[in-house]
Amino acid sequence: MPLRREFAGLLAGWEWDVALLQEAPPRWLGDLERATGAQGERALTSRNSLAWLRAALAEWNPDLIASNEGGSNMVLARPPARIVASERVVLATAPERRVLLLTRLAIPAEAAGLAEATPTADPASPGRSVPPAGRTLVVACTHLSVPATGNGAAEALNAAEIASAWAAGAPLVLGGDLNLRPARQPDAFAALRDRYGLTRPTAPQSLDHLLARGVELVRPPAALAPTAREVPGPAGLAIRLSDHAPVLAEFRLR
Repeated sequence: MPLRREFAGLLAGWEWDVALLQEAPPRWLGDLERATGAQGERALTSRNSLAWLRAALAEWNPDLIASNEGGSNMVLARPPARIVASERVVLATAPERRVLLLTRLAIPAEAAGLAEATPTADPASPGRSVPPAGRTLVVACTHLSVPATGNGAAEALNAAEIASAWAAGAPLVLGGDLNLRPARQPDAFAALRDRYGLTRPTAPQSLDHLLARGVELVRPPAALAPTAREVPGPAGLAIRLSDHAPVLAEFRLR
């Protein structure tokens, strides 16, 4: 059965300001926005041709079509934060399309714990100004190629290079399913730290990370318990809504 409503309800019930989703069905964005009270952006990834047909098959038999419904990376931002700009950059086209979704968020001063500020020019977007009473945060969401390709480390560094340039000095969070384990690819995470100031990975064996720079780390990234992504199913069984554990971190703008 389609699980869009269950997923939206679970996501709505968690406490968060910004959520990063990978390989979510693109047609879910509107429902997720309405359920969570958030503003969202998406970047189409793979298997999105004939979207209308894939959507119809997914409604009829989601188990049969599975991931062939199509995927997208999403960023959702709840008020008072708001997305003021976005961009999409293709990182790889084979064996699957991998895309970096860049979003620029305006954060009011009171929400960021900042004093009042005067308007300043946004160097990444000529003609656009950062809102007068707040700060800017750049959030980049991606899903990198699987380990078997051997491309993940290079894609991660490319994503960090692009996101850092787009941030233009603003605080940055780069996250998602990086398909890289710190225990197995320590050099990649060392390069992300040393070249771009991005810290810190979730856990030695984790694939999903929230790397950040220019922010204060209040609560380090950690995966939630398996039950956090489960909802009641038929016959007293639980339905697990994702094959990856959600990762939660808390940052404060300096």
